[in-house]
Amino acid sequence: MCAGPSSVNEKRNLMIFALPADVERALAATAGRQFSHLFLVACGGSLSIMMAGKYFVDRHSGTFACDIYNADEFVCRDPRRLGPDALVVLCSQTGTTQETVRAANHAKDQGATTIGMTLDQISPLAQAVDHAVAYQASYTTGKPIDAARSNYGVLYMLLAGLIDAREDAGLTADLLMSLSHLQPAIERAHRTYADRFKAFVPRFAPRKAIYTLASGASYGAAYSYAICVLMEMQWYDSQAIHANEFFHGPFEVVDRDTCFVVLMGLDETRHLTERARDFLFKHGSRENILVLDGAELDLSGMSEHIKPYLVPLVFFDTLWRFAYTLAGLRGQPMLEGRRYMKKLTDY
Repeated sequence: MCAGPSSVNEKRNLMIFALPADVERALAATAGRQFSHLFLVACGGSLSIMMAGKYFVDRHSGTFACDIYNADEFVCRDPRRLGPDALVVLCSQTGTTQETVRAANHAKDQGATTIGMTLDQISPLAQAVDHAVAYQASYTTGKPIDAARSNYGVLYMLLAGLIDAREDAGLTADLLMSLSHLQPAIERAHRTYADRFKAFVPRFAPRKAIYTLASGASYGAAYSYAICVLMEMQWYDSQAIHANEFFHGPFEVVDRDTCFVVLMGLDETRHLTERARDFLFKHGSRENILVLDGAELDLSGMSEHIKPYLVPLVFFDTLWRFAYTLAGLRGQPMLEGRRYMKKLTDY
């Protein structure tokens, strides 16, 4: 008689090796379609995950092209490639983002197939798309989640499944195995960064501006952290800067007092961020440059070619806690202190 899993973690790892039922249904429904173009469409934080998704598709798909759009610009620009041979994946956390719902309806009007990712499966977005897919987020509930079921995780499941169905790339199995090790990796990263964050919080808290810098699969995490956390919730002057674009204008702001968060990923663009980091160390002050490096993380159990896509989730989860610590020291609540977001309807 075979012994069963010896721990809760082992049981959990076995359970994650299957796609969620709604992801399976969406993939099954699109399996026979030979899409020539994939559009990833969203706004704000939901748009940021699409940036990592496009990197994933660019690296692994040879049969369909991929573009990423802000939802309203997608409608206004009305790409000529949008039609019956296009697949549009949209995301809105609440499912009520008006621009994203408009984009879903526009895509369907053009004959495209649509998949909508949202927490609320009876939301306007879920009702507008052909296939609704759920994910988990602690943002609205405040309860811990399994990061494998986050918006990043579910998007990667969809993309890996789409590619595997057309190219037999074997991505899904490696992805699911790697996702089963993601939450423990995040918990270890919190311990790794605890002392570093403790040192940087009092330095960053009183500043007016904080910039985030990254490249490749990690750029979306930098983008979201800049506009949805530092600007939206803490009212810092902030900007997400691509590591290569840094040298085409933004590096002029660097002096000994300039504050940066640098995300060092593990993908093919890593050397771009290394170059920018080295410039910051040389011309700025190390006391004001918070570097998170994927190479220092314990990503045990993950597939080597999947790790680069999961590192941004680790970065963002740990930086979220850093932001709450900043908020406490600044006396600026993370969610309740916003002036306009979720409070005004006339914009």
